[in-house]
Amino acid sequence: MITKIDHIAIVTPDLDASAGFWADVLGLTVARTEHVSAEDVNIAFLPVGESDIELLEPTSPTSGVARYLDKKGAGIHHLCLESDDLEADLARLHAANVPLITEKPITNAYGKRYAFIHPKGTGGVLIELYEGAK
Repeated sequence: MITKIDHIAIVTPDLDASAGFWADVLGLTVARTEHVSAEDVNIAFLPVGESDIELLEPTSPTSGVARYLDKKGAGIHHLCLESDDLEADLARLHAANVPLITEKPITNAYGKRYAFIHPKGTGGVLIELYEGAK
């Protein structure tokens, strides 16, 4: 079951400039940054209540995030929803014939599992499901 919005991801060509706007102008704090080599992306996380703004900067011109940036420009990339049972949610989506980008959950460097739903099945929005604490 979906329990909350985990984060809203925004693609940017310049992580520092974007983080400056969110921090300096809006008063948010960059809680942490990380480099995800498997996805060729630098990420900054800025908490807002129980959710985060996640800034994504491609580090390779061939990454998925770079291709998105080239095609669509900077802006909202995806909405991430927290799931309390990722396997059950993926099974429900599969049974409803919703196209998935990620058929099976991927585990990130922190041990969290996630999967992506294709925008073709969501009315045009890329949705990430992120498994929360059980």
